[in-house]
Amino acid sequence: MPLDASARGVYPIAPTPFHPDGRIDFDSIDRLTEFYLGCGATGLTVLGVMGEAPKLDHAEGLAVATRFIRRAGNLPVIVGVSAPGFAAMAGLARAGMEAGAAGVMIAPPNTLRTDDQIATYYGQAAEAIGPDVPFVIQDYPLNFSVVMTPGVIRRIVQENANCVMLKHEDWPGLEKISQLRAFEADGAMRRISILCGNGGLFLDFECERGADGAMTGYAFPDMLVDVVRLAQAGERDRAHDLFDAHLPLLRYEQQPGVGLAIRKYVMARRGLIASDAQRKPAGGMSATARAEVEYLLARLARHDPRAAV
Repeated sequence: MPLDASARGVYPIAPTPFHPDGRIDFDSIDRLTEFYLGCGATGLTVLGVMGEAPKLDHAEGLAVATRFIRRAGNLPVIVGVSAPGFAAMAGLARAGMEAGAAGVMIAPPNTLRTDDQIATYYGQAAEAIGPDVPFVIQDYPLNFSVVMTPGVIRRIVQENANCVMLKHEDWPGLEKISQLRAFEADGAMRRISILCGNGGLFLDFECERGADGAMTGYAFPDMLVDVVRLAQAGERDRAHDLFDAHLPLLRYEQQPGVGLAIRKYVMARRGLIASDAQRKPAGGMSATARAEVEYLLARLARHDPRAAV
């Protein structure tokens, strides 16, 4: 089914598993997808920032997306199609949708500065992929250096009928969620799904501000599923207690430059992928960093047995 504004829950950002020699590890894709299916994820996103998409050529990117889509069955899969030009973006979007994707995600190039430039870019991108392809706005100014105000997001949504979701990764960004939901309540903007990133660092309060869930790559997506479920059920204290237990590790993962290495290391320790390898160029973890992560996992295991790896 095509992605629409009713999407809720947790759409983990999947890493692209590699063998130590840099080859794509398709067996780990299968194992990882089975884990997502089993832990209660409501969707899946591939070829995002965590998916090392710029390190893949077109054929590899499509092969990775197709493997996830086929293994995911009825689980909706969003494919990241951000590219320097619209020809490459449109090609991957069309191929991904033909393979069974539910929609695509588009990040802005870091050259955009004004609201008009941002809105024009997304209008042209929506035209390039086609009106029948649902798309997600990726709002991640810390990474892309593009600041989207609530007003410009509203403009993109109103001008492009196939825009159905915002991946919210602004920081601080709680007030932005509140403002967007206020636009909807006032009838100034149609409703869209809002799923949040930033490793889940602010998920506890993002859900309370009106976010529909998470779209991020924390190494314990099963915890994110539980937090969103508890928050949506009105069990505020239980949601915060679980989130707080994971916060030290989650914070440690958020270090720029080494965060993906940490995530892959923990996911490999959990048996979700066979290797923590990244495709070069890549940052790594020192022996000290690995020892610190092991310490954090041991402490977390006192509160959440899933960390006893």
